[in-house]
Amino acid sequence: MLQNWLFKKVDNGSLIIFRILFGILISLESFGAILTGWVRRTLIEPSFTFSFIGFEWLQPLPGNGMYFYFVIMGILGIFIAIGFKYRWSILLFTLLWSAVYLMQKTAYNNHYYLLILISFLMCFMPANSYASVDSRLEPSLRSNSMPAYVNWIIIFQLLVVYTYAALAKLYGDWLDLSIIEILLRGKASYPLIGDLLQHAWVHTIIGAMGILFDLLIIPALLWKPTRNWAFGFAILFHLFNSIIFQIGIFPYLALAFIVFFYPPEVIKKRFLKQKELYTGQEIKIPPYRNWILLGCGLYFMIQLVLPVRHLFIADDVLWTEEGHRMSWRMMLRSRSGIAQFVVVNKDTGAKIIVPTNLYLSPEQMEKVTCYPDFIWQFAQYLKKEYTARGQQISVFAKAKVSINGRPLAPFIDSSVDLAAEKWDHFKHHKWILPSPLKTNEER
Repeated sequence: MLQNWLFKKVDNGSLIIFRILFGILISLESFGAILTGWVRRTLIEPSFTFSFIGFEWLQPLPGNGMYFYFVIMGILGIFIAIGFKYRWSILLFTLLWSAVYLMQKTAYNNHYYLLILISFLMCFMPANSYASVDSRLEPSLRSNSMPAYVNWIIIFQLLVVYTYAALAKLYGDWLDLSIIEILLRGKASYPLIGDLLQHAWVHTIIGAMGILFDLLIIPALLWKPTRNWAFGFAILFHLFNSIIFQIGIFPYLALAFIVFFYPPEVIKKRFLKQKELYTGQEIKIPPYRNWILLGCGLYFMIQLVLPVRHLFIADDVLWTEEGHRMSWRMMLRSRSGIAQFVVVNKDTGAKIIVPTNLYLSPEQMEKVTCYPDFIWQFAQYLKKEYTARGQQISVFAKAKVSINGRPLAPFIDSSVDLAAEKWDHFKHHKWILPSPLKTNEER
C-alpha cells in the first residue's frame, strides 16, 4: 500500500545533514546580502519598492531596520544549523524570508522562491531529532529515524523544479543558442575563461547540457549505477553556474540536496560516524495521516499547476511576462527597453513627462522600462502621489521593449490610462500590445 511505503520508518541521517547545510547556507545568504550591499541597494536606498502585487502592505523597515532584519535571519540560520529552538527558528525564518521576498521583486531570483518552499517544508520535518541542541536539552526528541515521505517530498519537489526548468528551455532562442550567446557576452572580460565563453562550440555544449542536466539529474541520482557520476557532474555543473553567473547560494543548495539520494550507510560513513544506523522495518501510520496526505496532495498540485499557468494566458509569456515568475523559467530571456510616463491632469489637461530618475533607483529603472507589472505599479504609485497633492490624474506609458537582442518593438498601448486599470494575476492585460516575437525561421 502507498501509505505503508510513505510512512515506513527510515534512517534520518540525510535530513540531519541537510538541516545543518541548509542553516549554514541561509545564514551566509542573509549576512552576505548585507555585506555585498544588496540590502542597501534593494531595500534601503529606494524611496519605495515594487512589491508583489497584492502585497503592497509589506514594506521595508524604515532607516537601517532592514540591516537588523537580515541579521536576525542570519542568526536564525545558525540556530537552524545547530538545531536550537528549531521549530520556532525555521518557522520565523520562513515568515521573514517570505516577507522580504514579497516586499520587493526588483532583484527577483528563482532561488529566493525555492528557499521559501524548502523552508516551509522544513517546518514540518523532524530535522532536530539528532545532532541538535534541542535533542540534547530534551532527550525525548532524540531519534535516528523518520517517515520515508520526508525523503520523497524533497525529491519530488526537486523533480518539479528541474523538469519544468528543462521543458522551459525547449524553445527557439535556447535551441538556436542565441540566448546563451547573449548571456555569455557579458562574461568576455572574465580572466582565463572569458574568451573561451564566446565560442559557438561552447554555447552548443552549454545549451545541450542545460537541457539534459535538468531533465536527467534526478533520475540519474535515484539510480544507483549512475548516482556517483551524476553527483560528480552536478558538482561541475553547479560550480560553473556559481562562477559564471554568480547566483548566490543556489548552486550550493542544489548540491546539499544530494544527501537525500544516498543510502543511510553512506551518509553515516561520510558525515555521522557516531550515529546509530536505523535498520528497522517499522511502519508507523499516525492518526492524522489523512491530513498529511491531503496537505501533500494540495501542495504538489499547486506546484504542478503554477508553472504552467502561462499556457492559459493569451500571448507569449516571453513577451508579456504574465505567468513567468514562480515557474522555474530560468535564464531564458534578456529584456531591455525604453519607457516614458506622461501624467495628464484631469481638471486642467496639463501634461507632464515624468522624470523617472527622481523616483527610481537605477535597478528599478531597468525593470520599469520593460516589465508590464512594474510599468503598471509605477503608474499606480504616481496616481497615489498626485492624489496626495489634491490632483486627479491619468497616467500613460510609451514603451518599447527588446527581447533577446531583437529590435525594440512597441510594448504598451499609449492610449490606455494605466492609473485606471486593474491588475489580474490570471488574465492577459490588453494594454500590453501583441507580441512581435518571431520563430527561428522568420528571424
